[in-house]
Amino acid sequence: MMLSWEDIETNAVDFAAKWKNSAGNEKQQAQTFEKDLMGIFGVDWHDGLHEHPVINSEGRQNYIDYLLPGKILIEMKSKGESLIRAYNQGYDYVKCLKPDEYPELLLVSDFEWIQVTNLKTMQTFKQYKLKDLKKHVRMLGGLAGYDSAVTFKTDIEVNTDASYKMAKLHDALKANGYTGKNLEVYLVRLLFCLFGEDTGIFEQKAFEHYLQHSREDGSDLSGRLTDLFNTLNTPDNQRMTNLPEELKKFRYINGGIFADNLPSAYFDGKMRQIMLDCCDFDWGYISPAIFGSMFQGVMDDFERRALGAHYTSEENILKLIKPLFLDALWDEFERSKRTREELESFHDKIAGLTFLDPACGCGNFLIITYRELRLLEFELLKMIYDNKQLTLINLLCKVSVEQFYGIEYEEFPCQIAQVGLLLMKHQMDKQVSHYFGLNMIDFPIKETAHIVHGNALTLDWEDVVSKDVLDYIVGNPPFVGAALMSKEQKNQLLLTFEGIKNAGVLDYVTAWYYKAAQMMVRTLIRGAFVSTNSIAQGEQVSYIWKPIMENFNVHIDFAYRTFKWNNEAKGNAAVHCVIIGFSGVFNPHLIIFDGDETEQADNINPYLVNAPTVFVESHSKALCDVPTIYKGSIPVDGGNLIIEAKDYNDFIKKEPNSKEYIKPLLGSKEFINKLERWCLWIPNIEPSKLKKMPRVMQRVEAVRNFRLASKKKATQKYADYPTRFMEIRQPMAEYILIPRVSSERRKYIPIGFVSPDIISSDGNMVIPNANLYHFGILTSNVHNAWMRTVAGRLKSDYRYSGNIVYNNFPWPETTPDQQARIETAAKLVLDARSNYPDSSLADLYDPLSMPPDLLKAHKKLDTEVCKAYGTIWKKEEDCVADLMKMYVNLTKNN
Repeated sequence: MMLSWEDIETNAVDFAAKWKNSAGNEKQQAQTFEKDLMGIFGVDWHDGLHEHPVINSEGRQNYIDYLLPGKILIEMKSKGESLIRAYNQGYDYVKCLKPDEYPELLLVSDFEWIQVTNLKTMQTFKQYKLKDLKKHVRMLGGLAGYDSAVTFKTDIEVNTDASYKMAKLHDALKANGYTGKNLEVYLVRLLFCLFGEDTGIFEQKAFEHYLQHSREDGSDLSGRLTDLFNTLNTPDNQRMTNLPEELKKFRYINGGIFADNLPSAYFDGKMRQIMLDCCDFDWGYISPAIFGSMFQGVMDDFERRALGAHYTSEENILKLIKPLFLDALWDEFERSKRTREELESFHDKIAGLTFLDPACGCGNFLIITYRELRLLEFELLKMIYDNKQLTLINLLCKVSVEQFYGIEYEEFPCQIAQVGLLLMKHQMDKQVSHYFGLNMIDFPIKETAHIVHGNALTLDWEDVVSKDVLDYIVGNPPFVGAALMSKEQKNQLLLTFEGIKNAGVLDYVTAWYYKAAQMMVRTLIRGAFVSTNSIAQGEQVSYIWKPIMENFNVHIDFAYRTFKWNNEAKGNAAVHCVIIGFSGVFNPHLIIFDGDETEQADNINPYLVNAPTVFVESHSKALCDVPTIYKGSIPVDGGNLIIEAKDYNDFIKKEPNSKEYIKPLLGSKEFINKLERWCLWIPNIEPSKLKKMPRVMQRVEAVRNFRLASKKKATQKYADYPTRFMEIRQPMAEYILIPRVSSERRKYIPIGFVSPDIISSDGNMVIPNANLYHFGILTSNVHNAWMRTVAGRLKSDYRYSGNIVYNNFPWPETTPDQQARIETAAKLVLDARSNYPDSSLADLYDPLSMPPDLLKAHKKLDTEVCKAYGTIWKKEEDCVADLMKMYVNLTKNN
């Protein structure tokens, strides 16, 4: 029988009271804690699994503290230990479970704090104290049989709320004429004060009380804040002896935050109330890593519409830094536990590491990296000092924000990054000091990160940090495609790649890869960037990676294949990314990450495939003996030779003689979606017949005028031929049509045979003189796997290139019998399609609606094609690896 909510809430109160003053020892008390926690919801603890063994992705055996299959996984830590570490461990365990064991919730606790993650939605909710369990108990209602859907706020939402509070203040100040850099600095100072009173930098609510003592109309608030800022920038021994008592509560901060004199920002009663409303929020809950980017979004009205959509999520940062250095450091820590001397030596090592983010923005990467090093150091200190109460713990914390360097183009994010690192330092200081029974407030500021305001593509990075002391380069450089760059950005790119052929077609992000590789020459520096997946696809691969690998002798150490950008924020940026780690340092442990799977690689080539390093470069002719491929016809007509489906009947009605000159026109959209579109096809029309069609004549005249108005001389030249498409490439016989752009959701690009009476536009590639055998190979998963690897992208969609995909594709050497079997299987695909005459190719090849008989026919065809290659590949990546080896041999022979 289900417990009532009243019973559950009563149980929660009793539970919190029982554990209020516990020692919080994981080894001795975790089991009892878990039993009592399950008891709140009427769950028998024995229904779950205590110390449940799992084998992690590295082959090691670990133990889950408690697992109730299908419901919840609990990971405990001793009081004061990191819940972030507990979450990372728990989440790693989840990925190792069998499907029927996979829980809905992940709960982590240190006997004082609880944090819950909904594993279905991947929402992590803000931490709460054990004493507040009653308020949050419905979050765990699924344990008692209730709906486990929760509406509590995630960390993202908490930080978004905080950002909107700052946005109100920003808007009020800006509306009264307080703008620009002064406004930015002013808001940073107010943020520091709000954070300070909720995290122990100042006395609790000291800032709020100071504001409350101002006049209700806000008329004296400007002066009071100026006095406060001056006080925060004045050392104790330089303060006036008659300083008001209310200002004596505020310690000296230092660090430049309050150094510059700002113009007065005048307040009214409404603005004063906004400030007090900000004080009502608990700023101790904000994440310095998340909040900075959201805070920056506050400053821009457009960015605010999708606040937080473009910051780099913690999940993606950890994806990068764990294989780059963090996993190795934790492994080394485990090996260093044997003696105190080894631990102290390891401590010195991590305190000597240096990091550069050359596109640091608001400092997300640096802040998370700093936090993870501090968490590692925390575990190390606990191991060395074994929970002893220490009076000089701040001197024993060696990891410093001074180990971190950044370059940022905009000035305001530089300030946020500096402050964000200081706020994270304070949070970590609190965690460490709490464990050792101290209250360490390390102010005034004695150390700051090295964040440089400048252009990373024009700066010499060694002017920021010497490569002789640098260990790691990390970051998420700007996502700007070649076609979207400003003139200034294009010039910066070309300057970076000076002397490199085809640099003009590269994306902006590639310049950061190039400069990082330059920095790595004759060093042990390793680096990794998050970037759009275009850097590992299509023609761009050889243009960027060939000079990097050949000029600077770097290789790829690890890679995450394409994943969708996810930062859990509303307005999530629709970007498909890869993470690539690279260096010039020998690395025997190369890893490819693909979703939840990992692969140990012998070599990771620029296409992120475990295969030899090759560059699939543009070839105007096919490497194999196959029919020629080329783009369809290009009108360049201003739309005047095109007749849209909605206009067709009216045009025929008003110009009946034109019907014999109107032909179907297929672009990729029309071909895939079974849409009608038409064109005037009159390249060789008799003039006398043309003049009898006045509406056609009007369109021809419009074509001529359009071409004459062009700035391109070649287009102007074709104004003399206004009845013709500018480039006519229409086959004279039946041809294979391949759409140049196709959805990445499809396993197979829909291709087909088309009549010569149907005009193909340049939205397609066309192959005349092709037969069923060619169709069978091209529509097989072997060719599609090759295409997915080497083709470019238009957003996330595949962009088929004849010179890159088709002309470089290694065809099998087949016997007549093998060809016949492939042709038979190919016809089965066409026959299966014909069973659904009312369905478009988009319908037929949608993974959710693909008919079973069509899928079966494709699988049969895939098998026959694989047999022709002599291998039945279990994984697509293995297929591509073999194709690349074949490609290497083909290029040697051509």
